[in-house]
Amino acid sequence: MSELPEEEFESDDLELFEHHKIVVDKGQSPIRIDKFVSEKLANATRNKVQQALDTGNILVNGLQKKSNYKIKPNDVIQVLLESPPKDNEVYPEDIPLDILYEDEYLLVVNKPAGMVVHPAHGNWTGTLANALVHHFQDLPEMKGNEGRPGLVHRIDKDTSGLLVIAKEEGAMTKLAAQFFHHTIERTYLALVWGEPEADRGTIVGNVGRSHKDRKVMDVYPEGNEGKHAVTHWEVEERLRYVSLIRCNLETGRTHQIRAHMKYAGHPLFNDAVYGGDKIRKGTQFAKYKAFIHNCFEALPRQALHAKSLGFVHPVSGESLYFEMPLPEDMQTVLDKWRDYVQYE
Repeated sequence: MSELPEEEFESDDLELFEHHKIVVDKGQSPIRIDKFVSEKLANATRNKVQQALDTGNILVNGLQKKSNYKIKPNDVIQVLLESPPKDNEVYPEDIPLDILYEDEYLLVVNKPAGMVVHPAHGNWTGTLANALVHHFQDLPEMKGNEGRPGLVHRIDKDTSGLLVIAKEEGAMTKLAAQFFHHTIERTYLALVWGEPEADRGTIVGNVGRSHKDRKVMDVYPEGNEGKHAVTHWEVEERLRYVSLIRCNLETGRTHQIRAHMKYAGHPLFNDAVYGGDKIRKGTQFAKYKAFIHNCFEALPRQALHAKSLGFVHPVSGESLYFEMPLPEDMQTVLDKWRDYVQYE
């Protein structure tokens, strides 16, 4: 589900939701409310509490108070926010699933680009997890991953392709072990800017959060920062200003391919987070710029597809392998590039 535009929220009677409720003890001595609340709530600095009091997001007995108000025994303090509180419960939604394989222990699904894998900030509904709990009952959850029923791994919202889902706890444990020991075979196809000098190679470099932007992953080739990450790549097709490459993951870090390819000087085509949404190679002619603009419109996301998935069935021991061809948007842009370099 897409986010509502900002104007939908501009209202004088904006609804607020209770996130915390504190009832002051009978024996509590009178102290300033800003000091009291900042000590009670994690990550609530005194300055933040003062701002919340000024805006009416903290009420005492249903009334707005100033920061110097001294609390009294049995006072009821409410902390209110504009969004409803979120828990780990995933609510079922009747969203179709593209299932390639299913038995009593697991299933393999093809996730479309634009679908978030599990609920998180900014995407609480419309996720793959919401669809899974609608179609299947009592899906297991890994310890520490509450709110992610059936999920053993994930791919980015705007990455398309294959995921394996566990339907039973034993299957989840054994599949998770295969991911941990890097025995899962995962192949991605990516359209990247430029043509690598070699036909194949391996990128080794820790991947971790950027110091400048916590939403972006950086590559740290030296030292202990980030997590160990290895991407094997091979050129499938050279198209002068872009290349179609095949990536095999030895590890599975957040944004691994996207960060590694940017680090290698070949960011993914139209990857806005990693600089691929600008012309990185080619001419300055108006015709070329118009062509790139048309490609960006046809593929409004990073050009990355989880093409294949191979693993050992956690119960039968059978080797399973699945493939999904390129989705229409990536195939369209790939064909456009083929035509462009042929007739330029």
